[in-house]
Amino acid sequence: MSLSRTDQDSHSSSSHDYSAQDYTAIQDAIARCRRYRKEHGLYGVVDPTLGRIMLEVGAVGAVVMPAALGRRVRDRLTETQAEQRPGPIIAHPRSNRWTFLTGPTDNSYLDTELFADLFRVCASVALPGSHIVLPSPTDESTGYRSWIAAPQNGFRRELRDVLAATRACAAITE
Repeated sequence: MSLSRTDQDSHSSSSHDYSAQDYTAIQDAIARCRRYRKEHGLYGVVDPTLGRIMLEVGAVGAVVMPAALGRRVRDRLTETQAEQRPGPIIAHPRSNRWTFLTGPTDNSYLDTELFADLFRVCASVALPGSHIVLPSPTDESTGYRSWIAAPQNGFRRELRDVLAATRACAAITE
């Protein structure tokens, strides 16, 4: 099927506009990614296809849970710990989940009792080598992903502290 000159022009024009939007979104994500690296020690990379800021689990750990449980865990971390900050927390409003970024991951994901406790409350420890998506400007403007507690310098709670708070809050609701 051939396109008339008008069809070709309108097609290339709309593709150009879309590419300009993509380019801007990617550049914004790159700038944000640089800030995460420089100011917070979150060494992510930008996926050039999607414009997402990807962080590999390892030096930074993560615990993912339903938002309602996340609220209780955040409150517990700020009330009962000497350090009053909960650490970075990412909201995923569409799935109604939160991700707590922690200090380095460990072998806790191999603990079957911990796995069972977390499974009962729909929570999990991110596996080493898996990826977490950090909020980008596009994510925040669309409400897809945002910070509940933004990173502060390189501060992150220890994985064991977030897991202990998660287990304690889960036990209260059972």
